[in-house]
Amino acid sequence: MKKELIICILIISIIVIANVITQNYTKQCVASMNENLEVLKEASLSEDVDKEKISNRLQKIEDNWNEFQQKLAYYIEHDELEKVETQIYAMKGFSEIEKYDEVVPELEKCMFILEHIQDKTKLNVKNIF
Repeated sequence: MKKELIICILIISIIVIANVITQNYTKQCVASMNENLEVLKEASLSEDVDKEKISNRLQKIEDNWNEFQQKLAYYIEHDELEKVETQIYAMKGFSEIEKYDEVVPELEKCMFILEHIQDKTKLNVKNIF
């Protein structure tokens, strides 16, 4: 009986620790992406649009996302990650055809999806049941 109790406590501890680690990494990824997206939003909404700055920022966002996605894919549904990637490519597409006013709605969708992913991975009663 004592042996089984120790094993159960150990398993629960491992699960809780793994959840804290993954949740912190997810927060870090979402914060970094949102920061880059905010800079892109400001650049897209400015009156004198700097095409080079927007292009560079989009490339940085894509590179960061590819780096984050490799680790996030271990514990987050791939469909959720693909939604973010789709939004990034939509932003790049609108940027390439110089429709910068269309970049902002796609950017907002991307931010919403990232927040949704962060909320979905939290350990709370709503997500358990």
